[in-house]
Amino acid sequence: MSGFGKLHLVPNALDFGAAGTPDRLDALLPLDAIRAAAGLAHWACENAKTTRAFLKRVDAVVPLALTLQQIGIVELPRPPKGREAPAAPAAIEALLAPARAGHDLGLLSEAGLPALADPGAALVAAAHAAGIAVVVHAGASAIALALAASGLNGQSFAFVGYVPVAADERTARLRALEALSRREGQTQLMIETPYRNAALLEALLAALQPQTMLSVSVGLTLPVAFTRTAAVAAWRQRPIALPAGLPAVFALLAPR
Repeated sequence: MSGFGKLHLVPNALDFGAAGTPDRLDALLPLDAIRAAAGLAHWACENAKTTRAFLKRVDAVVPLALTLQQIGIVELPRPPKGREAPAAPAAIEALLAPARAGHDLGLLSEAGLPALADPGAALVAAAHAAGIAVVVHAGASAIALALAASGLNGQSFAFVGYVPVAADERTARLRALEALSRREGQTQLMIETPYRNAALLEALLAALQPQTMLSVSVGLTLPVAFTRTAAVAAWRQRPIALPAGLPAVFALLAPR
């Protein structure tokens, strides 16, 4: 491990730069995380353009150690279009070159904590395998915030990511998750692409039993953020329209 740099997991804000969010990044992220980001000269990320935008927000709070032009930003490899296969190990290993040369490397996702409901876990695993120290910095996670705000079981829970888009497959998946929740007493959390939020809510209300508790958290950390938790029967009696442009987290807990 001697002579290696470290891999820093740097949190991003959850606002996606939406209108009405605080201008200063230190209103959304801990100052220690911002300071760490300001000092990094090498980054692995989902999107180079939005990483530069993030670093501009960092610079407004803590001046960057280097200019944006001097900072190395490399995007995480993506699987071939239409395939879920993981990136080739060689492509992941290549991203660790700065750390192997003794420089600290940052990992950044589009929002929230990298490698948690976001790409990056393969890079973290590769760092561990190579003996490169991993440092995680505190920051908001939409999953954790939504679970805390839901009032559902926070002692046993699972994040299941995205459910199928096809109607029949989606219904089957939601009912399977409901059955698992009932059997284990476990909260099941999921997300959807924002423009499909309304479709997922409609599917949940159609598939789940009336007594199952459903919680939806929208736009967390934004001024317009809200969380609603109620039985499916109550949701059906008083439905709400979900905004198509804001991220949402959905959680269900079926009574035993």
